[in-house]
Amino acid sequence: MRAAQVTRFGDPSVLTTTDLPDPVPAPGEVMIDVAYADTIFVETQIRSGWGGEYFPVTPPYVPGGGVSGVVSALGPDVPAEWLGRRVTSFVTGAYANRAVAAASALTVVPDALDLLQAAALVHDGVTSTGLLELTAVTETDRVLILGASGGMGTLLVQLAHARGARVVGVARGEAKLALVRDLGADAVVDATSPDWPALARHTLGGSDGAADVVLDGVGGELGARAFPLTANGGRFSAHGAPTGGFAPLNPTEAKHRDITLFGIADVQFSPSDLTRLTAYALGEAAAGRLRAVIGEVFSLEGAGEAHRAVEGRELLGKVVLKC
Repeated sequence: MRAAQVTRFGDPSVLTTTDLPDPVPAPGEVMIDVAYADTIFVETQIRSGWGGEYFPVTPPYVPGGGVSGVVSALGPDVPAEWLGRRVTSFVTGAYANRAVAAASALTVVPDALDLLQAAALVHDGVTSTGLLELTAVTETDRVLILGASGGMGTLLVQLAHARGARVVGVARGEAKLALVRDLGADAVVDATSPDWPALARHTLGGSDGAADVVLDGVGGELGARAFPLTANGGRFSAHGAPTGGFAPLNPTEAKHRDITLFGIADVQFSPSDLTRLTAYALGEAAAGRLRAVIGEVFSLEGAGEAHRAVEGRELLGKVVLKC
């Protein structure tokens, strides 16, 4: 099979394409002819050598954890009905034109949804849907979304809007802000403005100018500056760290203000929840109620360029690999 492999930790140039032996499905597994591989920011961080305490990988390795494609072979004990089905799955080593997955981990892609959109929802569709459940967003909530123009942020905006919440999206630059507005945000705030927290308070409204729910997919200083915007009794999710670290939060202050804190550990879902959340996200997309925003599609040979694009943060939405 053809695969993109990280040869050593470093910049995107360490991603090279190579031929590797085809994987063989074990009992209970299937082979997937991969159409598209999802990419997420943390994969670029792992490639650079960051996060070894969370992601213990050693080069050479094939990155990526989510694919869409067609089941092309079955391992022992797998029902014949899976052969030829269009599916998504979490896998190990997604940047390749073939991958194996447990049959129990497969989610059928609805006929009305193409495999490109399906791939873009493998990770972000699950996490965004799970986050809205975890933070129990309702129509009475004011929701502040950091990184609202990114792959997951764009989904969070749509999902929170669909629940009837007042949605304020934080992003950088007019093009990204325009996208966030178009996806249903009630107001947008430019993170490049030095006084963006004050602007956010104004747009959040209410007597306190605070957010009942803050969804922080950015981390670092931006997340830290968003924490004071959380209403007493509110919820704050620090689930992203593309800045190089999660938002530094004060648990004592959170307890004093009765703020419930969520972190990356809270979005590590069980296999049954992964299946349920994936099916929901794909179903919403097939029905036209959820759209994965895809900034650019790169070839497998262009995996290094794809990582540069993800790190450059100039594209709107997600980057996907065509395998």
